Amino acid sequence: MGTFITRWIWRIFLLSIGAVLVYQSWIFSHVVYWNFYNPSSSAFMEDRLDALRQRNAAAVLRAQWVPYEKISPSLKRAIVAAEDSKFLVHEGFDFEAIQLAYEKNLKKGKLVAGGSTISQQLAKNLFLSGERTPWRKIQEAIITLMLENVMSKRRILEIYLNVIEWGHGVFGAEAAARHYYGVSASSVTVEQASRLAAMIPSPRFYDKNRNTPWLSKKTGIIRSRMAAAQIP
Repeated sequence: MGTFITRWIWRIFLLSIGAVLVYQSWIFSHVVYWNFYNPSSSAFMEDRLDALRQRNAAAVLRAQWVPYEKISPSLKRAIVAAEDSKFLVHEGFDFEAIQLAYEKNLKKGKLVAGGSTISQQLAKNLFLSGERTPWRKIQEAIITLMLENVMSKRRILEIYLNVIEWGHGVFGAEAAARHYYGVSASSVTVEQASRLAAMIPSPRFYDKNRNTPWLSKKTGIIRSRMAAAQIP
């Protein structure tokens, strides 16, 4: 009886390992594919669309892919300045930023800051749910390594700028530029870019509250950092 149970435990263990490897292979194949072809959606976009359609069955997302060269350099600089100042030099993780975020959260006694890089945010947006679990953080790290080893920094930033949320049903730089300013992503000014970058942590809130004192303050901080931001 003991041998029988042991065999089944090993079978379950091996099947679990096999399932994990199949899942990782599936993700990796998408990373390779998206290095050459543009993703039409992301896991986060699909989650938001499902949520919107629970209230309105006809809801659609506003998103339009634009190539890297048709996105304003000011917007690229603003995003890097706001979200990941070491984007060009790290290999997917900014451990100093993670440590600073941890200390800030510990001091406040709640989650008030994150230390995720652009690559980590892209990994999460493309493939993962919004759950905060140890497994999800491990999976995010694995996908981040895949992105960094398969894609160039330019490609990572290009996809990121096209899939991040910028308001209620608004995704990507082109849709955001038109939604907030009535211009194309290529025409975004320094002031507009810094404000759009400031909205990223809470895009749905700032979509409804576009002139809060904190948003204006953060816009100024980002604008002052843009000149030093390096972009691919």
